Amino acid sequence: MAGWFVQALRVHQWVYEKSGGMVGHRILFGNPTLLLRTTGRKTGLPRTSALTYAKDGPDFLVTASNGGSPRPPGWLANVKARPECEIRVGRRALPVVARATLPGDPEYARRWGLVDAVNKGRYSEYQKKTRRPIAVVVLSPAVANQSE
Repeated sequence: MAGWFVQALRVHQWVYEKSGGMVGHRILFGNPTLLLRTTGRKTGLPRTSALTYAKDGPDFLVTASNGGSPRPPGWLANVKARPECEIRVGRRALPVVARATLPGDPEYARRWGLVDAVNKGRYSEYQKKTRRPIAVVVLSPAVANQSE
């Protein structure tokens, strides 16, 4: 990604975090944005990533696109190693359990359509740039999983 764009993303995430979610939920191209808080699989340190999302019932859907890079974003390995994480959506913090899905999952195409539509086809363009299948990560509220 272009350097200015990466800087803009960092500023956006900083504003979102520092404002406690008051500013930032819809600032990135007008798309709904959440903050994904994970734990580094190697370092054990907290990590935060600002990601656009789509809703699927109670679940939040994000993509591990990394702008179409050949390598997935670091947060994907973190949620695979420790799926229990937290999201901030606007001013609301919510514990979630993450599950990465790929083509072959019966719900993947439908979920991909949801996240791609929210992002105005941008993820389809990213998929054309890379050979790796881009994962759609399902973030399910943890409270919904307690009865399972």
